[in-house]
Amino acid sequence: MVSQRIGYVGYFDRESCDLDEFKVLTSRKLTSDMVPQAAMIEKNVPVYDMNALRPALEDTGQRRALMAEWGHVLNQSAGVIALKGAYQDLSVIDRATEVFRQIIDEERQSGEGEGDHFAASGANDRIWNALQKHCLRDPEGFSKYFGNAAVATAGEAWLGPNYQVTAQVNQVRPGGKAQQAHRDYHLGFQTAESAARYPVHAHQLTAALTLQGAVAHCDMPVESGPTKLLPFSQLYPAGYIGFHDPAHRDHFEKSYVQVPLNKGDAVFFNPALFHSAGENRSTDIDRMANLLQISSAFGRAMEAIDRRSMAQAVLPSLVALKRSGELTGSELDAAIAATAEGYPFPTNLDTDPPIGGNAPESQADILRRAVAEEWTSEQLTSALSALKTRQSA
Repeated sequence: MVSQRIGYVGYFDRESCDLDEFKVLTSRKLTSDMVPQAAMIEKNVPVYDMNALRPALEDTGQRRALMAEWGHVLNQSAGVIALKGAYQDLSVIDRATEVFRQIIDEERQSGEGEGDHFAASGANDRIWNALQKHCLRDPEGFSKYFGNAAVATAGEAWLGPNYQVTAQVNQVRPGGKAQQAHRDYHLGFQTAESAARYPVHAHQLTAALTLQGAVAHCDMPVESGPTKLLPFSQLYPAGYIGFHDPAHRDHFEKSYVQVPLNKGDAVFFNPALFHSAGENRSTDIDRMANLLQISSAFGRAMEAIDRRSMAQAVLPSLVALKRSGELTGSELDAAIAATAEGYPFPTNLDTDPPIGGNAPESQADILRRAVAEEWTSEQLTSALSALKTRQSA
């Protein structure tokens, strides 16, 4: 190949995959000096005690230092972080669980919510676009759930501000089988042949566009099948081709780790990390997780979300929670970030020009102002309608 003669590889193909290299990369060990703010390391996964770290989330300098550590772990180290006690108030989790079970029952009866990624349908239930469904069904509960500074800090650590949250609930009943090892969206949802059409730098970029996460809605001992993870596997350059290869999947099955979770814990990982949902070998645990797929402002989320309707739905709850002090300023910001579109582009610059800077006002900017000034629902509806008109070509 010409590219090899001149010292670089422009594209990956199946011959780019080197199983020995994959084994060497994934045999690395994480040590405590690499993750100084972690409470412990479990099977190469750094575990952070959010009950101890929660005050740091309210301090700009300490939060930035924590985000720097998390970003490094996700990018160049283990590729995964576990947050113990991400949710301090478990009643918020229980309230959301009840909403999700209602939706599952209704969709099961109607035949909706079927299908799964990388696994055969069977003893599991999916709620696609759980974010919007949760918001519109229980705006106050949604606001408390996503008014979570730990979740927001994880998202910002990898993606920066103005990220886009989407969510899909997965409930796996006893007997539910494991998924195949894979990488995730974007290139993880391509065939090997399709992924090979993208240049090497696109393979490097795609992982920076999405953060994968899961919030545990019940206690998840190993026998219930928490996510199977292969730390350091996101470092493997040709991994978006390699995960399709049976030999690479066999190595994953011999080497993966599973970290048990308690209700209210969360785990976040680089989408390029080789992973899969585990088999539920328990006899009595309906394993439920809210799978968060958080996208960069500069990328495309997988699901279409009606964020305008969500913003209109949550405004009264956000104002009430601000007045009562139930959500802090950072928690309100987290809830708004999960609700509204934080990036002002694409737009029509003839009718929506930047004022006082390089970018016009975003949907999230409007919702943030509406909460701060305690607008009525009618005021917000009018402002969001005007924004939509300005942004239309």
